[in-house]
Amino acid sequence: MASVRSQPHFIFGVRTRVTNNLCFVDEQTVAYPSGNCCVCHNTAVRRQRFIYGSDKSQGIRALAISPNRCYLAVSERAEKATITVFDLQHERGRRRKPLTAGDMLVSEFLCVAFSPDSKYLIGQSGGPEWTLVLWFWEKNKVLATVKSTSFNDPITQISFNPHNNMQLCVSGSGVFKVFRYYEGALKQSSIAKVESINILCHAWVSEKVFAGTDTGRLLVFESGDMRRELRMSSHSDRQVEMKWIKEIDVNGGLAASGITAILSYSKGFVCSTGPGTVCLFERTEDNVYRKYREIRIPSDPRSNDLSPAEIHTVCMSPAEETLAVSTDRGQLYSASLSSTDISRLLERHQCFESLSQPFHSSAITGLSTCILKPLVATCSLDRSVRIWNYETKELELYREFQEEAYSVALHPTGLFVLVGFSDKLRLMNLVLDDIRTLKEFTLRSCRECAFSHGGHMFAAVNGNIIYVYTFTTFENTLTLKAHNGKVRSVGWSLDDSRLVSCGMDGAVYEWNTHTGKRESESVVKSCSYTDVAFSWDYKTILAVGSDI
Repeated sequence: MASVRSQPHFIFGVRTRVTNNLCFVDEQTVAYPSGNCCVCHNTAVRRQRFIYGSDKSQGIRALAISPNRCYLAVSERAEKATITVFDLQHERGRRRKPLTAGDMLVSEFLCVAFSPDSKYLIGQSGGPEWTLVLWFWEKNKVLATVKSTSFNDPITQISFNPHNNMQLCVSGSGVFKVFRYYEGALKQSSIAKVESINILCHAWVSEKVFAGTDTGRLLVFESGDMRRELRMSSHSDRQVEMKWIKEIDVNGGLAASGITAILSYSKGFVCSTGPGTVCLFERTEDNVYRKYREIRIPSDPRSNDLSPAEIHTVCMSPAEETLAVSTDRGQLYSASLSSTDISRLLERHQCFESLSQPFHSSAITGLSTCILKPLVATCSLDRSVRIWNYETKELELYREFQEEAYSVALHPTGLFVLVGFSDKLRLMNLVLDDIRTLKEFTLRSCRECAFSHGGHMFAAVNGNIIYVYTFTTFENTLTLKAHNGKVRSVGWSLDDSRLVSCGMDGAVYEWNTHTGKRESESVVKSCSYTDVAFSWDYKTILAVGSDI
């Protein structure tokens, strides 16, 4: 049999829990992690190219774009963690030799950052080592390493001084340190007394460092020392002055929404000021800033969760005409900052728009394709069912429910969808702008369901039992019992006369759908099967399991 290699055409979704998981490559292209690869998504033409992770990767942990927008650094968790720099000027993103921590055994780099001239790279390893590594990455050379904290407190961000290649900043829970590369070593030039402060993010604004905390404070560090604080105001067009911090104020501040992301730009800085909210501040005079715009993530009337999402990452296009954010729920949004967009420029309270499509925010539990239409249906633990069009690259329909969805099957016509929820199995109709329930079946936690190729029957699984129904009368015509463990997958033959099933008990059964009898079987008790299908000619059964 000739080998077949599948390649992604378009990817819906973004990976969360990745540091700096959104960045601009150019004015129309953003890069973000999805699965075990990075997607370079052109927002104008909806075209994507992919940068693949390594084979031994245990997942992407952090991203960083170089200031000249030519290189993308990807940190991957592994037995020996690596940071790979990709040349974005090549169509496929040419891979450079991976960077490692040398002889040190490091399993992950939590944060990555490029120097202002894009020649150097820093990476922060996780605990218990908490090692900060500086590379001359083009030569794959480790220049220096240093332990950034002696406590088991998480480091949340690292950065270079944008005006000095040799000065670095490290911040986290109870940590704010400035290092300088001098005489072949990273030497700590200052340490601030922030033991009781949890710093979530920071950004260099001129020669100062602005740091956001989990209690909503915006602290200002000068020469590595905490000197002032910016008092936030909820009113637009309000002057925001830096107030000197006295020693008694160091641990002050009321518990409020944390400042989770901050970014400096030519006019001032941008930061999150609460869940779902980003504010832009411009400098009016020394130590005085004016909040001139507030942008919010709009509430979704179709969502059951009305609470706004937390801002995870903020980034701005090279010409500073577009602002984009990612959230902790795996969504991407953008807003225009262009001065030519007069109507939006005059809006004090602007709303973000979806940068691509509304994605799933939790694990996808089921997927099904359609024979007659270019549709894919998915369901998720986020309690939503979504219908995607892979030709137009759009989300056509979606609906959120009160219960978690475990399995989904599209009818061959693309007009109906079968979904297994925690309480019932529901047959639903796909209408112009909604997904409406047509019939309910009392099958709880149905983990697998499938329509026949003709669409006149469907199979649904409950535990170790398979039920077969007719689509015309919804009558339960067959109840197939043989598996001793949970059934993990079912599949139909082309003429719908046979049904194949596999389970965690190591059994694969072929059933006659007219009589309900077993035609053939294979039992390997040492194997837990996860999926099964007929071959293209339906003469062979293919199964995959724990021993493959």
